[in-house]
Amino acid sequence: MSVLVLAEHDNTELKAATLHTVAAAAQLGDVDILVAGSGCAAVADEAAKVQGVNKVLLADSGIYANGLAENVAALVKDLASGYEHVLAPATTSGKNIMPRVSALLDVAQISEISEVVSADTFVRPIYAGNAMATVQSSDAIKVITVRITAFDAAEAEGGNAAVETVAASSDAEKSSFVGQELTRSERPELTSARIVISGGRGMQDGSNFSMLEDVADKLGAAVGASRAAVDAGFMPNDYQVGQTGKVVAPDLYIAVGISGAIQHLAGMKDSKVIVAINKDEEAPIFQVADYGLCADLFDAVPALSAELDK
Repeated sequence: MSVLVLAEHDNTELKAATLHTVAAAAQLGDVDILVAGSGCAAVADEAAKVQGVNKVLLADSGIYANGLAENVAALVKDLASGYEHVLAPATTSGKNIMPRVSALLDVAQISEISEVVSADTFVRPIYAGNAMATVQSSDAIKVITVRITAFDAAEAEGGNAAVETVAASSDAEKSSFVGQELTRSERPELTSARIVISGGRGMQDGSNFSMLEDVADKLGAAVGASRAAVDAGFMPNDYQVGQTGKVVAPDLYIAVGISGAIQHLAGMKDSKVIVAINKDEEAPIFQVADYGLCADLFDAVPALSAELDK
């Protein structure tokens, strides 16, 4: 059985999300990785070293330089006939491309799987993660996105796969790349950080997030926010953790002033250790927390920062 994994990269390096997707794909059969980009030969070489990879398909063309979904989806569709499964990480990019692939192939997409039961049966979260659905597909080609927090990453070294060049598809000419604005930070990226400290509506104002940033810098952590905090304008959208934001599963998640709404829990409840700081002892966040501190965050967070200085 053969499996095609769409690599996530920036034309310079392979993203960690791909390694988690390869781990899921390896449970289904022989894994090939598709690297579609421009000037991305180094990414293909990196993908070839991933343990468990059989072959790397390199599509190096200017039409893939910015990962436009229409162009990449057409390429995946052209290659999909040689595979029984096509997988991509359930990231912003994967969620943009894979529905188009499934439409082009006229098959159903299976979204955000968290477990592989068999070649045609998978487990995925529904109702914001409050229930798990076991779904079975009879489609000849299974188009799947993978919840990367549910699978350990494949080893980035140890493989020796061959790199094979494939021809680019024609430009779909349905969209064009205009520009991008990137948020740059010396802190770890939210979805890959080992420690995350997030603030909610209880922070009261965006300026108060500086307290969390101070603690984050001392812990080497990423800073997140609940949807309520983002909707209130305290923090930008790319900080949002939750069902409609980013899904994280760090070794340590510190929730500050977050009540624990279902929407937020869906994005962080797989964290290894959860610490909650909230002055409301009835807050739902305490039901999922491993450690809970019922205290005013404006006293607790500065005290925590002071302890980290010792």
